[in-house]
Amino acid sequence: MRGDRRDIRRERAEPSFEAPARDGDLAARDGDRFTPPRRLPNSRSGKTAPAERMEPSFDDDRDAEELEMTERRPRRRKSSKRQAKRSRRSGMGLIGRLFYWGIVLGIWGLIGIAGVIGYTVATMPQIDDWKVPTRPPNVEIVDASGTIIANRGDTGGEEVSLSEMSPFLPEAVVAIEDRRFYHHFGVDPIGLSRAMVTNLFAGSVVQGGSTLTQQLAKNLFLQPDRTLERKLQEAVLALWLEWRFSKDQILEMYLNRVYLGAGAYGVDAAARRYFGKSARQVNLAEAATIAGLLKAPSRYAPTNSPKLAAERAKVVLGAMAEQGYVSRDEAAQASAVGAPSKPSRNGSAANYVADWVMDLLPGYVARYHTDLVVTTTIDAGMQAAAENAIRTTLDKEGVKYKASQGALVAIDNDGAVKALVGGKDYAASQFDRAIEARRQPGSAFKPFVYLTAVEHGFTPDSIVVDEPVSINGWTPKNYENEYLGPVTLTTALARSLNTVAARLTATLGPDSVVQTARRVGIVSQLHDNPSIALGTGEVTPLEITAAYVPFANGGWGIIPYLVEDIRTKDGKVLFHRQGDGTGRVISDVVVGTMNRMLSTVVTNGTGQKAALPDRPVAGKTGTSQDFRDAWFIGYTNGLTTGVWLGNDDNTPTRKATGGALTALLWNRFMTEATRGLPARPLPGVELVPPPTNVGVSFAETDGLPMQGPQLPGNAPPPLNVPVTSASPEEKGLLQRLFGN
Repeated sequence: MRGDRRDIRRERAEPSFEAPARDGDLAARDGDRFTPPRRLPNSRSGKTAPAERMEPSFDDDRDAEELEMTERRPRRRKSSKRQAKRSRRSGMGLIGRLFYWGIVLGIWGLIGIAGVIGYTVATMPQIDDWKVPTRPPNVEIVDASGTIIANRGDTGGEEVSLSEMSPFLPEAVVAIEDRRFYHHFGVDPIGLSRAMVTNLFAGSVVQGGSTLTQQLAKNLFLQPDRTLERKLQEAVLALWLEWRFSKDQILEMYLNRVYLGAGAYGVDAAARRYFGKSARQVNLAEAATIAGLLKAPSRYAPTNSPKLAAERAKVVLGAMAEQGYVSRDEAAQASAVGAPSKPSRNGSAANYVADWVMDLLPGYVARYHTDLVVTTTIDAGMQAAAENAIRTTLDKEGVKYKASQGALVAIDNDGAVKALVGGKDYAASQFDRAIEARRQPGSAFKPFVYLTAVEHGFTPDSIVVDEPVSINGWTPKNYENEYLGPVTLTTALARSLNTVAARLTATLGPDSVVQTARRVGIVSQLHDNPSIALGTGEVTPLEITAAYVPFANGGWGIIPYLVEDIRTKDGKVLFHRQGDGTGRVISDVVVGTMNRMLSTVVTNGTGQKAALPDRPVAGKTGTSQDFRDAWFIGYTNGLTTGVWLGNDDNTPTRKATGGALTALLWNRFMTEATRGLPARPLPGVELVPPPTNVGVSFAETDGLPMQGPQLPGNAPPPLNVPVTSASPEEKGLLQRLFGN
């Protein structure tokens, strides 16, 4: 066979045109068909080699058949390799097709996303109208020394720049909430995908995919609706924020606005609420606790659940260490120390002061768009002493006397309110009894009756008769129906004799007494009938305390004030108090006379429990009808304090009198409030001669002195300095304080 093949290759067969043609047969035969060259196997390598070109032979059919059989075997082997190659090519083609269609689908996906974003933008306001809402301004209220009392406003804390706040705060928030914050463009596809996978395996939503920028966008612009439209708007707004602001600006806005529980918006409010300090001062453990609140503010609040708060803080510290913000040792140490929160200040009486400031603020600053600092006249030490005195008295003696509420106001000689307590517990009741409650002052009103009498010529030694009396059918009675007969004016005031006060009022005229009360500071509406002598009109603790101040300062009228000045955070002065009160309202001699008489109330009368061992004290007790109200208004030279005890529903106490209960409360407060203050004599007492027990007696007239006593010829005319001497600013403040 080999030899035959060699012969075939050696001899080239040419077609012969001289052979005789077959009759009528033009069809090609097997030997006539053209056979293309084939690749023949190489005997050594096993590889196929190109065959030499073979020309068809028309003379030898057998050779053609033999060649065809020879070439048929390698064709079968070539077919299996070709199929493998084809399968490889088909696999490569499948990958290519998948890659191609992946690109196509990706392009269409991007087109779809662009369309959705375009539609979302089209349904939202024009981009030119987009602007970040102004952060609600905070009002920081401080005492006279600059110590913070409270924050007021919608946020509960001041706005603190990123450079000012503790560096642990932004680091903790980024570590636990958005570790890729500085690398994404507002929407984080990697974080979103990770959250989807995590939630899929968990079977519930355990991880969010929103970035800090998206959260800020939601807080600034959107309602907390769980809809696809809202999420799309959130993403668009996040992209806009990233385009409009730097990363640090976005983070600063977020930290100053995010809700962190207990009414605190922003990290400064949270730091003050939970730890009693500024965001500038928080340590690592406290910062981790605040950052942990973002997941669930109420659940992880240290005031609600210290254990859960500590566990969450450990998670935050671990994230900070993992991302290199702190070392493992620092995180472990902070976890061990923890961040114990301070007791809530919501029940603090300082909140009554803060509420009053906010009520007054519109009268000083009509509009403000930035954080303010309001400096008050409050003395922090006196404020704490006042709050403690109220609570101690109500807890110890209040139960016995069935008195459940109290109020206290302390005012210096210039009218500055140094302490104010509007109730036992602010958290339980925000009603400020010191400035809003109108109660009957009882005998605490009598000094104005005696002041009117002295200004009309009576002296401390004037004799009056204490006996049953009837005035136009009205028959006032003394406590326990005891009557002393002829007594001096000083004794009548010290013993708080009702019949004598009623006689004086009827004689002098109720309208004269009302005018005197208004001149020294009573602004509530008063009826001008004889019963006014016993304090049947209603007043607030603030105003009646202010009306006593002229006795303490030498006869000068004051308008009580709380706000000293108002400034912006950058120091711009918006208001600074100016004014000297209402001028002189009592002459110096009359002041001295009243102080001699009112001091006997404490030394020998109903107010003996109020006496202080190191300085002279004067004042007056008061008890309203059926023991519904108990008062003591007293003063030293420099500080006047009024206290009230009773019940909000006006139910009677169990015979709680001013001398038994409120004088004790007053003493508790003043013992602490005057500690370290100089002891000075009461004004004007050196101008008044010692008592001689002589003077006008009602017994020398017609019995009931309805027309007034016989005044000595040298009696000084009554002093009547109108309140109109107040400045316009002070008049406006007076109206805001008292409503008329």
